[in-house]
Amino acid sequence: MSTPRAPARGGGSYQRSASGLLGAMVATVLAVVAFVAFRGLTRDNEPTAVPAVDWHISYQAARADNKLQVLAPPGSLPSGWKATSVSYLPGAEPAWHLGMLTAKGKYVGIDESTDHLDGLVQRYVDQDASRGKDVVVDGERWQVFTDARGDYALGRSIPGSGGQTIESQLVGGSAPPATVREFAATLPPPPVPRG
Repeated sequence: MSTPRAPARGGGSYQRSASGLLGAMVATVLAVVAFVAFRGLTRDNEPTAVPAVDWHISYQAARADNKLQVLAPPGSLPSGWKATSVSYLPGAEPAWHLGMLTAKGKYVGIDESTDHLDGLVQRYVDQDASRGKDVVVDGERWQVFTDARGDYALGRSIPGSGGQTIESQLVGGSAPPATVREFAATLPPPPVPRG
C-alpha cells in the first residue's frame, strides 16, 4: 500500500516577488497612460456653439402690446452678431429681454421693464454694482454701471408726462465698454414722455 502525498504548497505556478509586482504595476500604469493619451487625441474638444434664435417674432409681439418701448436695433443686429436669447413678459409688469453675442463671442444684453433702474442693475449687473460717470451716447445720457467681474452696462430711466419713471432700460454685458457704447448708439432714442 502506498502512502498519500502531501498537497503542494502555493497557489500558482510562478514565484511571487517584489520585482514581479512592480513590473505588473508599471505595465498597468503604462496601459492607463496610453488610453488617456489616445482619448485626448481623438476627443472633440471644441466648445459647443450657442445656437442663434429668431428674435423678431417676440419683438413684434412686445411692440404690439404697447407697454414698453421695446428697445432693439432697427432692422438687424450688427454684422457678425447673433441673438442667443429673447423673451417678452406681458401683463401688469412687462419685461423685454434680448441677449446677443458679438462677433468676438462677448455678451451684450438689453433688458427693459417697468421696474426701477436700480432693480434692473441689481438683477442683471450685480447686487454691488459700482456707479460710474454718466456718458452721452449719440446725444442720449446714460448712467454707467460696472461690477468686479468686468461687466459694463448703460442704463436709463424713461419718465412719463408726470415725471415719474414709467420704464427702465439697461444695455450691457461682458463686451468691452466701447462695444457697448457703439451698440447703444444704434438704438432708437427714448419715446416722448407719455403717461
